[in-house]
Amino acid sequence: MPEPHGHLHRHHLLLLLFLLITATNSAPASATTTNYQIFKEAPQFYNSPACPSLDTNEMCSHQAVHVAMTLDAAYLRGSMAAILSVLQHSSCPQNIRFHFIPSSTANHQHLRLTISRSFPSLKFQIYPYDSSKVSELISTSIRSALDCPLNYARNYLANLLPPCLSRVVYLDSDLVLVDDIAKLAATPLGDRSVLAAPEYCNANFTSYFTPTFWSNPTLSLTFAGRKACYFNTGVMVIDLQRWRQGDYTTKIIEWMELQKRMRIYELGSLPPFLLVFAGNIAPVDHRWNQHGLGGDNYRGLCRNLHPGPVSLLHWSGKGKPWVRLDANRPCPLDALWAPYDLLQTPFALES
Repeated sequence: MPEPHGHLHRHHLLLLLFLLITATNSAPASATTTNYQIFKEAPQFYNSPACPSLDTNEMCSHQAVHVAMTLDAAYLRGSMAAILSVLQHSSCPQNIRFHFIPSSTANHQHLRLTISRSFPSLKFQIYPYDSSKVSELISTSIRSALDCPLNYARNYLANLLPPCLSRVVYLDSDLVLVDDIAKLAATPLGDRSVLAAPEYCNANFTSYFTPTFWSNPTLSLTFAGRKACYFNTGVMVIDLQRWRQGDYTTKIIEWMELQKRMRIYELGSLPPFLLVFAGNIAPVDHRWNQHGLGGDNYRGLCRNLHPGPVSLLHWSGKGKPWVRLDANRPCPLDALWAPYDLLQTPFALES
């Protein structure tokens, strides 16, 4: 039986009060205090009649669409918008299962409460990620945000997520979908590919690696026999079973260990993925990653959409839409992100 409206309203206010108290008391005044953001409740979305019924083990159901995302305080506003966009444009939103990966040191109770309040019916799990080992392997890149250990969680998805999961869609937090994610999740991987992603073969592939890499006879043969193209790791469909069977986490780590000994690339967590997978991935239509909307890694200037249809908008690069909107310096395309922003502004609590 549904709760009376007044009871539901008091329930929301109590949650808001709890979040405000938590934000005030969670850290010493002398420490770097996290100012927790409060988010509105999203609309409830329902399956269309044609959606399949899931089997009993819901978080492992092969009929569900499984989405993996990292979670952290700095990008939580983006994550909430991304979740909303996935649900809003899905024909079977109740058949989507989210798998969230925060740092093991994050406030998991706060993250769980925040997501549950905005998405009361969402089926999700949280898998803490111990980044201490990978932190030792991270080399300084061209932008400090790229050095965040949580960026490397995608390397360990097959270890972090339940063994029963066979396929997952990995999404960054600075994007929104405007199409049904089930179409992306159903991307054919063929007989051998471990992952699928949009490829960009017009990009200057050699620029992703240093002259040291290309001048080394052994290293430069890495891509021999492979039509290696750049792909963005912010949107990927991954076969976790094939990943585990091929022990691809170890292969990525080996390249990171080499990078610590001799600098072979400059750009954070992307190059190891290119070294292991470029030329061997299944293709995805470019509409599923209209990336680069955050500009480059230095200035984050405004950019236009690539030609062609759009199913996913991705603000990769330095400029994030919520930062530019808050600064009252938005780029034109940031207006396409704004409708998914669930941030609850101060003194604007719903009556």
